[in-house]
Amino acid sequence: MQQLSGLDASFLHLETAEMPMHVGAAHVLELPTGYRGNWTAQLRRHLRERLPAMPALSRKLVAMPLGLANPAWVDCEVDMGYHVTEVRLPKPGGYEAFARVVAELHAQPLDRSRPLWQFTVVKGVAPGQIGLFTRLHHAGVDGQAAVAIAQVILDPSPQPRPPPAQAATRRQYRLGLGEMLGGMLSNQVTQLSQLLRSAPGLARAATASLREKSGEIRQAGGLKALAGTSIGLAPRTVFNGSIGSARVFAPARLSLPRARALGKAHQGSLNDVVLAVCAGALRSYLTRHGALPRKPLVAAVPVSLRQQGDDRSNNQASMTVVTLATQVADPRRRFLAQLAAGAAMKQSLSRWKSLMPTDFPSMGLPWLMSRAARLYGRARLAERIPVIANLVISNVPGPQFPLYLAGARMERYNPTSIVVHGLALNITIQSYDGKLEFGLVGCARAVTAIAELARDIEDEFERLVQAMAEPAPPQAAHDAAEKVPGGRLARATDAGRKPARRRRKSGDRIE
Repeated sequence: MQQLSGLDASFLHLETAEMPMHVGAAHVLELPTGYRGNWTAQLRRHLRERLPAMPALSRKLVAMPLGLANPAWVDCEVDMGYHVTEVRLPKPGGYEAFARVVAELHAQPLDRSRPLWQFTVVKGVAPGQIGLFTRLHHAGVDGQAAVAIAQVILDPSPQPRPPPAQAATRRQYRLGLGEMLGGMLSNQVTQLSQLLRSAPGLARAATASLREKSGEIRQAGGLKALAGTSIGLAPRTVFNGSIGSARVFAPARLSLPRARALGKAHQGSLNDVVLAVCAGALRSYLTRHGALPRKPLVAAVPVSLRQQGDDRSNNQASMTVVTLATQVADPRRRFLAQLAAGAAMKQSLSRWKSLMPTDFPSMGLPWLMSRAARLYGRARLAERIPVIANLVISNVPGPQFPLYLAGARMERYNPTSIVVHGLALNITIQSYDGKLEFGLVGCARAVTAIAELARDIEDEFERLVQAMAEPAPPQAAHDAAEKVPGGRLARATDAGRKPARRRRKSGDRIE
């Protein structure tokens, strides 16, 4: 028996019909030339052979007595006919139809009575190509753990690697009441002791943060003046309400070498470039829809706490926030402002990262969190409480060479993640084979034109590359630095200007 950590279990307790808590990816695979076999059956055999190296796929949940503590993982048999299914797109098929199927499947919660994963093969995407949508519950994996599972499933060549050595036959494991209670109490003691050990460090970090915030308030001229600056809460946008159960999805793709070169040329990171591109794209999208706030948007950014070499299938991540310079019209000045905001985020994160707990006592929390999550949605509290962040942006590193699955070459690797009440848009990026693969997931009623936003991302990158290649105006760098107290740009600039953009022809492929 392996009881879930507090962080892992929170994805179960907070799950509702409107908020499925699984992550995954929309893949497009190139079948071998002249392939005539049954690729779905081939995929089932492939996965069955590799299950011994992927314990996360051959375990299911067992609830603790009366739901008083977090459930546990136990080994179980896997029905490949259930977990690997197949659908066919109606003619004429195509990438847009595939994106709609991904959105529909992503909105459906996984069955908790079975292992918490499902793969869906989608036929009819394009001649010689096949779609695959994968879903794994966030209670079992975070972004880095999902990448580790992918490394077992995928191969670096069309010829699959030999399957791992077979472990002892796994049987359905049944827990007795005594074992449940004993494990539950032992786990509570361990969790409490870990939390107590980290308490002094958390207190010191909190004190330092309060001092820093007090300095920002004094610089702003007091609390009343603070309300007119970008320091503090995020502005309310169309993304910050209660969500429904329907989802929308769209992919985007950028060149990884060009993005890295852009960041390096200006003493920034790849993540700085990603955030600047997202900021510009969001500005274009919200301006077009008459919904751009004067204050800069704020992104919630997941942060990995995983140590190098740790390949456990669990969650080891936390969350921080970073300001997006959406109020700056000029791409060059927006990029410089984003560099400053990213530096401020990193400084704050360095203080907290090693202290962030991923486990905590859970006695009574399953009952409390589940009911609180349902109440939060029914009462539409997301529309009444202050906004901390406007959306989620996550950047996950991946392999930089072609990968194969059951003999088929992977051409696209667009991740799909979670939207929740108050955060109706999630942009997750996975680097793969020289590309930055974006997966945009949104609540259908909040993000009404997600394909537009995906095109805005691709267009904004080209605008940014062009702007940063031009000679800098004499005061550009100085102005950006002057107007970024604590990493946040304080003045709105040309908030209503509609940026020029290149529109993709309707017949263009996603590539």
